[in-house]
Amino acid sequence: MVIEKEVDLSVKLLITGGCGFIGSNFIRHILKSYPTYKVYNLDKLTYSGNPDNLKDIENNPNYIFIKMDICDIQDFPLDPPDWIVNFAAESHVDRSIRDSSPFIKSNYLGVQKLLDYAVQHDCKFFQISTDEVYGEVLDGFADENSLLKPSSPYSASKAGADLLVQAYGRTYGLKYIISRSTNNFGPYQYPEKLIPLAITNLLENKKVPIYGKGDQIRNWIFVEDNCKAIDLLLHEGKFGEIYNIGSLYDDVTNYELIKFIIENMALDYEYFIEFVPDRPGHDRRYAVDCKKITELGFEIKDNLETNLNKTINWYINNEWWWKKLKLREDDK
Repeated sequence: MVIEKEVDLSVKLLITGGCGFIGSNFIRHILKSYPTYKVYNLDKLTYSGNPDNLKDIENNPNYIFIKMDICDIQDFPLDPPDWIVNFAAESHVDRSIRDSSPFIKSNYLGVQKLLDYAVQHDCKFFQISTDEVYGEVLDGFADENSLLKPSSPYSASKAGADLLVQAYGRTYGLKYIISRSTNNFGPYQYPEKLIPLAITNLLENKKVPIYGKGDQIRNWIFVEDNCKAIDLLLHEGKFGEIYNIGSLYDDVTNYELIKFIIENMALDYEYFIEFVPDRPGHDRRYAVDCKKITELGFEIKDNLETNLNKTINWYINNEWWWKKLKLREDDK
């Protein structure tokens, strides 16, 4: 009699930076969409890494949290995963202007450590990048073959990491995919970013600061749509390729965006908008061509207004989550 060994059909994903905004939303998406997958969440828990982001799934038997710096990945205590999906990054442009060193350490040197581990253990690698690596795009759209022209220490560190990933693919045969998404918004976004800052300030009866004249043009994607796009690429994307991820919405200026939020919260935008001096090297417009991923079947159902209202309602109903974060920032 031959006893057949039970085959484990689960996929093991190592999500770095999984307690951050996009990473936590992606973990929740994966555990809901693929009940047999195992998710290891590796996060250093810097100021924006918040365990409360995953409070609802912390007891899921397929989820394991490991507090660790990605620079220490060689000490990872579990069996190597099938995939490393790297969300870990310092991402706030203003902070990178004040001090670029944490951005170089995490966004570039940390990626180098992850790549070495991936090559050593034959892991597939997914690098979460940003449309900001293309820099300012005043006319037309940047596609995946456009030149990289980063404008801030943050975007330069991400561009450097993208090049490093590609070099490891060429030199060591690493199987990788890179996604470059436009601006994300939605639940669990740290309240220093534009949209949650605006919503939470308004809930506190405070004004919303806008750089310059607010004429910077941006494209926005609801975080759940970005998670679906990453999921699609994880399962259908081609190794060695880069994919832009955009919302497919019309572009809006920062002023138009904040005016919409204020009016939808039934407030006077003329009173609540506060123009402040622009930051150095501020890009006027980001714009990416998303034809490549739409050819894989990527689509978005809800419009920008619908998803902004979902986001406003989430922050209204989850003061417990954001209030203490803002108090912590005020104490600094």
